[in-house]
Amino acid sequence: MAGHQLEVLPDAVAVARRGAELVAEAARTVVAERGSFALAASGGRTPWAMYGQLEDHELPWASTGLFQVDERIAPPGSEDRNLTHLIAALSIGAQGSLRPMPVNEEDAEAGAARYAESLPEALDLVHLGLGPDGHTASLVPGDPVLEVADRRVAVTGGEYQGTHRMTLTYPELARARRVLWIVTGEEKREPLAKLLGGDPSIPAGRVEVGDSLIVADAAAVG
Repeated sequence: MAGHQLEVLPDAVAVARRGAELVAEAARTVVAERGSFALAASGGRTPWAMYGQLEDHELPWASTGLFQVDERIAPPGSEDRNLTHLIAALSIGAQGSLRPMPVNEEDAEAGAARYAESLPEALDLVHLGLGPDGHTASLVPGDPVLEVADRRVAVTGGEYQGTHRMTLTYPELARARRVLWIVTGEEKREPLAKLLGGDPSIPAGRVEVGDSLIVADAAAVG
């Protein structure tokens, strides 16, 4: 399991600010070294605040591909869609870097396969969240998607909170050069402790990656 670094900040506002700083730093460093930057974004209120602050930093958007970690299978523009909130959070200049998951295709599995083909060899930075039930991305408790080992992108077997999902799989997360976890709120205290302990009883505890940083607020750490 991953060995995580932990950075604790006072509140969700500070976490969002720090997350934006880390994303911007990574983008500039990777573009300078390799010419392009591949970022994958999850959903969630604190992360949306984080992405909204990226316009305060000089990111090399023309050299950045902004992929999705997961997405709900819902109509375009739906409030259920992570993409809807991501577009609202990003500046106009950043929106051209978006690489949305094709969740509205008639054959979702085929769409997942095509999305996998569009991914770089390894994502430079993957942002993950943590649910109160220990899920991350759309790797949710009890779903067959947890056992997918032969695909980079997959569709959940059942509905979670009312929708099927498309998600990066464990093998794809393991390819990532770095993972940045954004965790806020008292309801995350128990799953965060399990994540830090590499507890495989929660989906997040099964994520394996060499470089993993958790930025959490005091409420989540306890």
